[in-house]
Amino acid sequence: MDSKKILEKAREYRNYTAQNLSKIIQVPAFSTTEKERIYLLKQLSEEAGMEDLWIDGLGSLLGRVGKGSKKIVFDAHIDTVGVGDETQWKLPPFSGLIKDGLVHGRGASDQLGGAASMITAARILKELSYSGDYEVWFSFTAIEEDCDGMCWKYLIEEEKFVPDLAVSTEPTSCRLYRGHRGRMEIQIDIKGISCHGSAPERGDSAAYKAARAALAIEKLNERLQPDDDKFLGKGTIVVSQIDVHGPSQCAVPDQAMLYCDRRLTWGETDEIAIKQVEDALREAGVNNFTVHMPEYRKPAWTGTEYHQELYFPTWKIPADHMLVQSGADAYKSLFGKEPVVDKWTFSTNGVAICGRHKIPVIGFGPGDEAQAHAPNETTRIDDLEIAAAFYAALPYMLEAHK
Repeated sequence: MDSKKILEKAREYRNYTAQNLSKIIQVPAFSTTEKERIYLLKQLSEEAGMEDLWIDGLGSLLGRVGKGSKKIVFDAHIDTVGVGDETQWKLPPFSGLIKDGLVHGRGASDQLGGAASMITAARILKELSYSGDYEVWFSFTAIEEDCDGMCWKYLIEEEKFVPDLAVSTEPTSCRLYRGHRGRMEIQIDIKGISCHGSAPERGDSAAYKAARAALAIEKLNERLQPDDDKFLGKGTIVVSQIDVHGPSQCAVPDQAMLYCDRRLTWGETDEIAIKQVEDALREAGVNNFTVHMPEYRKPAWTGTEYHQELYFPTWKIPADHMLVQSGADAYKSLFGKEPVVDKWTFSTNGVAICGRHKIPVIGFGPGDEAQAHAPNETTRIDDLEIAAAFYAALPYMLEAHK
């Protein structure tokens, strides 16, 4: 691997990467509405020299460089969350402004910066005539913000596109990540008995049951334990929504719903998490309830209808795994120092690639996780350059570890 040449090209294409990111930001794309951004990315990928570009049934774009016998894929989801309260933004959310070493706009860190650096890496590999052991694939995936990992569940199970290794380019502040907690969504439905509000003793208030249930969830969160090696930390659960209603404003409510966000550490599964909630509610004296995991079901921009339960399995790979070691060696070869090896706090497409399908994944991306979903989102152009060099170097380093 010619680290010097890769670094030179990443520096040469520094402005190119930033300008591509700016262009991508300026074409808004939310889950299931990614069409225009996908076609822009297709054009940029073609210009960078990617081959075999294709769009799958859910609207994700893939392209490759190289013709090896094994597949590594660099993944970036290209949908973003909305802008929230636009008055909190100092610049228009989709300006894509390049200024003072930063690119501004919704998705700059989460995670369009990774997509822009992937395009530059493809160009570098193409210009270096990469012909190693790997087909180097680049995936620009859809619907991640609504349902992380579903795009890869579809690619693997429906399109039969199965890589050997993967790199998530979600923001890591250019650190090397090897896992994160899983998550799931849990809905609690509670029934009471309505009666006239002037005589509440005649009824059975779903509101009071919901209050006891919420406090039971708070106590459950305190009891959850970390994984054995402490790498991922403890699981968590929080009530994120409560809805209580009945036949009128002058009646005891007979229906309540609590929605919970559950983060899963190593060894925790959806079955375990649901049983914990059921047990906690019973201990709190709540009766006449059901606990279930909702399902995501919404047509993609292509019109394809696909669905999955809102369960996103925990994943991690060992620190001594060949992919982690190759990543660390690529980083050290390029930048002359060891990378920080860590984990994400949030969730990524790794829940499907590694969590469901056990394909090894590492993470390395430009930008900061703390920028995700926040107003005034930015990413550093320095990070874009570093990430582009890392992505171009990794396939070469993997061959040294075969």
